[in-house]
Amino acid sequence: MFNSVYKNKKVFVTGSTGFKGSWLTLWLQALGAEVIGYALEPETEPSMFDKLTLKHRINTVFANILDKEKLAKTINDFKPEIVFHLAAQPLVLRSYSEPVLTYETNVIGTLNVLMAAKECESVKAFVNVTTDKCYENKEIQTGYKEDDPMGGYDMYSSSKGCVEIMSSSFRRSFLQGEQSFALATARAGNVIGGGDWAQDRLIPDCIKAINNNIPIEIRNPLAVRPWQHVLEPLSGYLLLGQKLLEYGNLYAQGYNFGPLEQSVLTVAQVAQKVVECYGKGRVTVGEKKSFHEAGLLMLDITKAKAELGWTPSLNADEAIKNTVDWYKKYYNNDEMYDYTLRQIAQYEKLCGEKYA
Repeated sequence: MFNSVYKNKKVFVTGSTGFKGSWLTLWLQALGAEVIGYALEPETEPSMFDKLTLKHRINTVFANILDKEKLAKTINDFKPEIVFHLAAQPLVLRSYSEPVLTYETNVIGTLNVLMAAKECESVKAFVNVTTDKCYENKEIQTGYKEDDPMGGYDMYSSSKGCVEIMSSSFRRSFLQGEQSFALATARAGNVIGGGDWAQDRLIPDCIKAINNNIPIEIRNPLAVRPWQHVLEPLSGYLLLGQKLLEYGNLYAQGYNFGPLEQSVLTVAQVAQKVVECYGKGRVTVGEKKSFHEAGLLMLDITKAKAELGWTPSLNADEAIKNTVDWYKKYYNNDEMYDYTLRQIAQYEKLCGEKYA
């Protein structure tokens, strides 16, 4: 996959201890890359990073992207060829209680990583991961396209909208010379998969409730989201990184990596499918939170299909089944490193020659 472009490449991943970051670093390692992670210690217990024993498998620097000096030194010492920037304060709910932290991490932190990469001559490509929530969401029935206006009702969403605008400005201000790296942004939908234990996220909440033998309480059952398995957007990030390494600024743009239209489901539908896959559990509707939550959000992935040749490989049922299977293995005390690699290998087989 990916034309073997990552084999023996030096890859710098921020946010490598997080849910998506752990999956990405493991996949990069499996592709033959030399990976260094830069991240805070895992914030959840349990955590995907710990359960895959990645601390002993991948070189990781535990530090904050707000520490400009350490960040710059780490990048300069490692001399990566490509940067995947995933470090963020990723939770909408937390952005209501910690708006300053959210903006410091997501906006200033991202700028710190961009500046450090700019001063490192080895960097050729940079994939900046944002979110589908970066768009000014008017809850329309059609998916948002890459050139739709940025916005965001809550502080998390607006911080990511700011990151998108800043990335465009940074590209035009500092990355026009031949020696500059190619910078692209990647926007994904609601990502699910094994190993996510974050607070106030649907699948982790479902899994915790099932294993504690209590009802699954959902607060916004009719909310519609673009659900996708974690390997789907990661395959998009890796494909985008490949294109940046091979063709440079031709692909230095923003891209949506969302699911198929039939995978746009309500919260209630997803929770019920989790129960069916797990073989137990019960879904109830609880009191809706006082903060704003979007009722409808979809992505248009036409551009990624046309320009990158990227298409989703899993529908919603398959994504939910793979996710539930991972957690069932975990709660059965199985060895999760090998099982996670098998899920990656199965996904690669499913993709076939698509990215060759």
